[in-house]
Amino acid sequence: MMFLFNNHKIFFGSATLLFVFLTLYIAIIPALENQRINKPLPRQMKLLTKEEKAGKMVYIENGCVACHTQQVRNVEMDNVFGKRPSIPADFSNNRRTDFWRNTANLMGTQRTGPDLTSIGERQPSAEWHLIHLYQPRAAVEASIMPAYTWLFIERDYLQPGDVEVKVPEKFIKHKNKKIVATPKALQLVAYLKSLKQSDFTDKSIVPPFLYKQKQKEGTGTGGTANLPDGAELFTTNCASCHQANGEGVPGAFPPLKNSPVVTGGNLELYVTIIMKGYDPRPEFATMPPVGMNANFTPEDVTAIMNHERTSWGNNAKKVTVEEVKVIMDKIK
Repeated sequence: MMFLFNNHKIFFGSATLLFVFLTLYIAIIPALENQRINKPLPRQMKLLTKEEKAGKMVYIENGCVACHTQQVRNVEMDNVFGKRPSIPADFSNNRRTDFWRNTANLMGTQRTGPDLTSIGERQPSAEWHLIHLYQPRAAVEASIMPAYTWLFIERDYLQPGDVEVKVPEKFIKHKNKKIVATPKALQLVAYLKSLKQSDFTDKSIVPPFLYKQKQKEGTGTGGTANLPDGAELFTTNCASCHQANGEGVPGAFPPLKNSPVVTGGNLELYVTIIMKGYDPRPEFATMPPVGMNANFTPEDVTAIMNHERTSWGNNAKKVTVEEVKVIMDKIK
């Protein structure tokens, strides 16, 4: 090994190669893989406007992330902060700040203040946000948030284009002055109003008539006759997440095409997922108990399973109502 230290070219060359390898293995390859598997939801919110991007930078430079999170956890106490738990796909629209700086996700680590994931929906009023920034106690009496008065200026008279903030008189130091929002305050409010959680599903792909289910007689045998239409049941209950092509949404919903669960032989796991939901993989959203919510019968579950097991190139053996009923009775 001494030759490595005696020859500076070999020594520095080895160090350089090690650095390049570690950079590729630890940083670049995982980043590319993350970009590949995480894509926007079907109804993902639009990209930030120029003003909203500027507001995000104001949010960062004022350290708002120290007290506010932007991630809804899968716990009951977070129900007030969003429609659902956050998933990787929620952050897939983020873009680099510039060539030199990556974009902070601003998920935060603590909640000295409330989570802001959907603050644009919970509090859409720009006037409220401006008052709250100037003097939080004027909007929320018990607030412990500091006042961001440097984002505002005082004027004797309003000028064209000024946005006056109607702060209650008791919070104004100079009673005869007008409180005016600076461009940075307006940009920050624009960013806060843009924070809205995307819906999980695109309900527009479900034709209204499918909500009225009707039984269709099948032509199969061996426990598959007289089943409902599995394709219709899938479209109504499953396609909005797993997509009509069965390929799901990377970073949000797993594919059913070529899925070992769908095409495999563990029918108990398969039926349990449909009836009781599924949450073993952190890279995907939690699946709710679709079957229980929709009051699926054994015939409904059988029809959906057979549709999934024989669609999109899947070529698994169909299951029977008797097999499914035994499992449903067992997992009740």
